[in-house]
Amino acid sequence: MKKVILDLSGNKVQLLEADVALSFRPFMEYLRKRIAKEKTVRKSYYQQALKEFENREGAEKDIPLENIHEYELLLEYMYACLSPVQEDQKFIAWGLCFPLQPINFYGTDSLYELLKNKLEGEEEYYDQRSQEDFNKERLRYVYAFILGRLYDFHVPLPKEKYHARINNETGLLSYYHVIVNTDFIEVTVKGELPELDFREVHEHLGEGMGYEMLVNILPLDIFQFRGISILTVRDVTAQMAVESINKMRLNRNADQEDSGYEVVIQSLKSLLQNNRIEFDFFPFVRVNNKPVYGYEKGGTGVLFSVWGEKRLTPDAFQQLASSYIANPNSFFSPDITRESLKQFAFLESFIELGIRSLALIPLFFNQTLVGVLAMHTYEGELFNESALARLEPAIPPIAQLLQVYINEFNLEIENIIKEKFTSIQPSVQWKFNEVAWHYLHNKKKHLPERTESIYFNAVYPLYGAIDIRNSTIERNIASKADLEHHLNLLSETLQSLTLSHSSSLMEEMIFNCKKWQSALNDEHWNTTEENNLNNFLKIEMVDYLRHLSLQDAKTQKVVHHFLDRSVKTDGEAHKNRYALEVSMQMINNAVNNYFEAEKEKLQQSYPCYFEKFRTDGVEYDIYIGQSIAPEKPFNHFHLKNLRLWQLSSMAAIAKLTHSLLPGMPKKLETTQLIFVHNQTIDISFRSDERKFDVEGAYNIRYQMIKKRIDKVLISETGERLTQPGKLAIIYFSKKDVEDYLPFIQYLQETGVLHPELEELYLEDVQGLSGLKALRVGIVQE
Repeated sequence: MKKVILDLSGNKVQLLEADVALSFRPFMEYLRKRIAKEKTVRKSYYQQALKEFENREGAEKDIPLENIHEYELLLEYMYACLSPVQEDQKFIAWGLCFPLQPINFYGTDSLYELLKNKLEGEEEYYDQRSQEDFNKERLRYVYAFILGRLYDFHVPLPKEKYHARINNETGLLSYYHVIVNTDFIEVTVKGELPELDFREVHEHLGEGMGYEMLVNILPLDIFQFRGISILTVRDVTAQMAVESINKMRLNRNADQEDSGYEVVIQSLKSLLQNNRIEFDFFPFVRVNNKPVYGYEKGGTGVLFSVWGEKRLTPDAFQQLASSYIANPNSFFSPDITRESLKQFAFLESFIELGIRSLALIPLFFNQTLVGVLAMHTYEGELFNESALARLEPAIPPIAQLLQVYINEFNLEIENIIKEKFTSIQPSVQWKFNEVAWHYLHNKKKHLPERTESIYFNAVYPLYGAIDIRNSTIERNIASKADLEHHLNLLSETLQSLTLSHSSSLMEEMIFNCKKWQSALNDEHWNTTEENNLNNFLKIEMVDYLRHLSLQDAKTQKVVHHFLDRSVKTDGEAHKNRYALEVSMQMINNAVNNYFEAEKEKLQQSYPCYFEKFRTDGVEYDIYIGQSIAPEKPFNHFHLKNLRLWQLSSMAAIAKLTHSLLPGMPKKLETTQLIFVHNQTIDISFRSDERKFDVEGAYNIRYQMIKKRIDKVLISETGERLTQPGKLAIIYFSKKDVEDYLPFIQYLQETGVLHPELEELYLEDVQGLSGLKALRVGIVQE
C-alpha cells in the first residue's frame, strides 16, 4: 500500500465552496451497523477494527488532509474491511480519496501505478475535459448526492464511468472502469433545510440547467460534508471490446461494410492486446438451404481468397461448404508450415498466402452454423492457445454479426423477388429463390441480367367465391339516400343564409340545388350523374360556402354547422353509405381472417398455392400438383382433401357471416359458390401483373368461365343460382363432381348441410353452354 497525496484531476479541480473535511466517523458508524447484523466470524474482526478506531484519539474528529497519514493503521483497517478478501492487493486498483474531491491519499500499488501513468502521459488519455467541464460534472455529482441524502430525490446519473488510454506497448486502447463510492460520506445542513419544488427541479434537470439553478437555491456553503470516498479502478478492456462489437452489430450500415469490420478487428486486437494478430470473417449464406457465395469480404479477405470464386466454381464451393457445414470442426496450429499437408491438404492455400499461425473457429447462432472466424499471423509472428482463450467472450457477438449479414443477404433476395415478382407464398418460394439467386449471380458477375420465367405445369385448380348478396343494388340505394339527405341539408342551409346574405351567386346555387334534387329522382339516374353531383357537393358547394363564411362573419355559424353535418365520412350526410361500408368490412374481415387462419392448415397435407383477392366479397384460387413440390410425391388423395376443405370451409363461412347479422348496421348476407374444373392446367407468373395466370388457349377458357358464372341463372326458373344460406357447385359433367358427392353426403349426415340436394341445369352464358350445378342448404343455426 502507498500513502501519497495526488490530485487526479491534473490540477483542474476547483475547491468547493463548502465545509468539507476528512473524517472516520461515517465509517465507524458503518462498522457499528455491521457488528449488529453480522452472524459470521467477520463480526469479531469488525469489533477489533472498531476498537482500534475508538481507541485512537481524534478518530471521530475532522482530520486535515496533510495529517491523514498519521492514521495509517486505521487506513489499513478500512482497506481490510472493504476490499475483496480473495484478491491480491497488487492486482486491485483501490484507494481512498478526499470527500467530493478528486484527491487521492492512500491506495494499492496498482492504483498508484495507473495514476502515475495518467499524470505522466495525459495526452494518451481520451478523457480530455476542460477545467470548466470537469467542475460542472463534479457539481452535478455533488448535488445529486445532496438531493439523494437529504431530500430522498434520486437524480439519474451515469452508473459507469470509463477512461481509455493507448497502451504504449501495443498501440491499442485499454479501458478502465472508475467507481467512486460515497457511502462513507455524511452531509448535514447548517440550520433549516430549504424546501424545493421537485417538479421545477426535474424540469430544469431535464433541460441540463438544473445544477446552475440549485447553486442559487442550495448554496454549498450551507452544507457540511464529512467522511472518506472509496475509489476503485478496474481494467475492462475485454468487456469494452466485446461491447464495441455489439454496437457495430446493432448499428451496422450495409453501405459501410469495410469500416464496420475494421472496428470489429480493432476491438478483437484490443481484447487480445496484440496488434500483430489478424482476423477474417466468412459468413455462410444459403439459398434453398444450400450454401452459396455471399460476396462480402470481412477483415483481411484470407478466407475469401481460399474459398472464393477465384479458386472455386459455385458447384465446387457448394460441395466444400456443405462438407464443412456437416462437420464444422475447429482448427488451430501455432505454425502451419510444420503441419502435414497430407493430413491437412487445405493448409497449402494458406501457406501460399504467407500465413504462419492459424485458427479457424466455426461460429454458431441459435445452434446453426453462420460462418467461420479466422485468426492468423503472417511470417515471423506466432500465437498460442492462450490467445484463443482470451478471444472466447467475443465469439457470440461475432456470430450475431454474421447472422445480421445473412439476414441482409436473405432480405436482398426477398427484395429482388418482390421487385421483380410479388410477395410470395412459402409453397412456391423455393422457385422464386432459385430464379432470384440466378439473377443476383449474373448481376454480381456483371453478366447480362435476365429474368427467367416461373411456371408450374399440370396443376389442379380450385376456385371459390363468397359474394355479398345484391351489393351493387345496396350501394346504389345507400348512395341515393345519402345524396338526397345531403341536398336537403344544403337546401335548408342556403335558404337560411339568404336571410342575412343575398347575391346573384346565391340564387344560382339554390337553383342548382333544386335541379339536382329533381335529377336524383329521375329513373334514368346513372353513375356519371352521381359523380357530377358528388363534385358539386364536395368541391363546388364547399368552396363557395367557405368563401362566404370568410367574406361575411354573419354566415359563419350556419356554414360551419352545415359542414360539420356533411363533410365527415361517418357524418349525417353519409350515414347510409357508411353503414353499408361498415357491414361489408365486417363480412370481408371475417372471411379474410378465416382464410388467414386456414392457410397454414392447407399446407400440412401437401404444399399448394392459395391466392385470395377482393371483389365485393372474397374470391380465391388454389393450385395443387406435383410441380408445386417436386420433392414430395403427389397423390389424388391430396386433391380430395382440398375438395373436402372447400365444402366444409364454405359452410363455415356462411355460418360465420350469418352470425354477424345482429351487429351489422346494414343487414347483408353472403352467397357461396364453387366451380369444379377436373382437368389440370398450366400456370405461369406474370411479372407485369405480379400474379399467377393460366397458360395456353384451353386453359384460358377456365379463367373465362370463372368471370362469367357469378350471376348465372337456372334454366327452368330464371332464378339466380347463388342464394344466401346455400352452397352452389358449378360443373360440366357428372364425372367432375364424383369426388364432391361423398363429401356432401358426409356433411349432410354430420349436420353441416341440409339433406336436400338440388341438381340443376343452368342457362347459357356468353360462349358457354351445358353448365350444371348442385345446390345444397347450409345449416346456420
